[in-house]
Amino acid sequence: MATSLWNMTDTPPAGSHDVAGTPNSKPVLRSATTGAIAVAGLDLQAGKRIPRSWVVAWAFWDWGGAAFNAVITTFVFTVYLTSSYFVSPAVVAARDAEVDLTGPAHHAYTAAEASLTSGLGYGLAIAGVIVALIAPVLGQRTDASGRRKLWLAINTGVVVLMTALMFFVEGKPSFFFLGVALVSVGTVFYEIATVNYNAMLIQVSTPKTVGKVSGLGWGAGYLGGIVLLLFVLLGLVGLTSDSGGFLGVPHDDGLNIRLIAVIAALWTLVFSLPILFTVPEITATDRRVKVGFFESYVVLFRDIAKLWKESRNTVLFLISSALFRDGLVGVFTFGGILAQGTFGFSSSQVIIFAIAANVVAGVSTFISGLFDDRFGAKPVIVVSLVGLIVAGLGVFFAHDLGPNAFWVGGLILCLFVGPAQSASRSFLARVTPAGREGEVFGLYATTGRAVSFLAPLLFSTFVAVAGAQYWGILGIIIVLAIGLALLIPVKAQQRVVT
Repeated sequence: MATSLWNMTDTPPAGSHDVAGTPNSKPVLRSATTGAIAVAGLDLQAGKRIPRSWVVAWAFWDWGGAAFNAVITTFVFTVYLTSSYFVSPAVVAARDAEVDLTGPAHHAYTAAEASLTSGLGYGLAIAGVIVALIAPVLGQRTDASGRRKLWLAINTGVVVLMTALMFFVEGKPSFFFLGVALVSVGTVFYEIATVNYNAMLIQVSTPKTVGKVSGLGWGAGYLGGIVLLLFVLLGLVGLTSDSGGFLGVPHDDGLNIRLIAVIAALWTLVFSLPILFTVPEITATDRRVKVGFFESYVVLFRDIAKLWKESRNTVLFLISSALFRDGLVGVFTFGGILAQGTFGFSSSQVIIFAIAANVVAGVSTFISGLFDDRFGAKPVIVVSLVGLIVAGLGVFFAHDLGPNAFWVGGLILCLFVGPAQSASRSFLARVTPAGREGEVFGLYATTGRAVSFLAPLLFSTFVAVAGAQYWGILGIIIVLAIGLALLIPVKAQQRVVT
């Protein structure tokens, strides 16, 4: 690339004219569907030089957010909540005393574990509904008030607080609902904070660098999660059930896991501070009349109708991306389950694979940012989705070839997940009308939540009907394929120079 990540100048070519005939003006965007002129917020960044410190500070938030995303909701704390710690001691004792693995005590224990899983699932489902209902309105209100960074700080602060309070969730059945409540509330505020954070992508990038910057953030999130996971797994959990890690913290009442929550809270806090002290606040939008919270929904629906007329591709992309992003989440959600249940991985092998998978996803996401800025976000997404579908089919047909087959196929899948996620964010940044970033990224969160049931539903349905776990891969592939099919007709906005 001729322009480095840190030489962030996006000046129009000499001699160019805008639609009014003014030489050397910033380019404008013309709607590919209506022909109307629509200025994207990112387009207003053309010609600006973004300080390196802004970009690094912005990416650090993703690095810090990995603590909640990877440690709390994916690999550690939710696993703790659905473990034997929270099953009745009498049920656990009966299971341990029963020799027959198919006996009634084992069935009772399995039912108890299933109850914990469903309880956690219901809590997260409620959190998802709340996010879907309030994300776009809160984004809209931060656009109007000019307090995007302030609300990022408030929402991140609540995430830190909820994470720290998880220290008090002792490994006893009576503490289960406290744990679910803290994870669910934390999830709501983490998702809303992500809306504010994604909207700030426009502030720290230009049309020439948005792909690299978005990729830097996503990659930092993957790699930050790996660094923290390595520490907590080796230092506090250990790779075997009788190991307490090199710190030697006892497992009684889940003390080691509860300390991990405190470390995760501190990690999030520390790496969230740079963006708050470095990146400037946005300017309040003068075009909007301030209204009450509930009246904001009236404004929201009116704005969605206006968005459909002025930037139809934005709406179409929100719909298609909701589907393929659900499939991307499914790849990571069910990857560990398939590794252990279908390909014979041990628990420690699953952890090692998870670390390798995140490294591969992080590195490929860094690199994909270069292609994003060179060829555009849509080609990166299309290539990534095709790669995911082909690799997914490979894993499906190699289901009886053992662990090595999953190592190859699984890492190829991870190669494409990060680039698709990063390019999806940069695509939306490119087509979002100026002053509407918070609202549109709020809709991005809402549409994603609205279909978040689809990949798990199809995965479970295929497994139930076919009677074998590996058939669930086809369910995820179908979701990715539908998202790809809906993405194809979406047209990227075109710059016009007359």
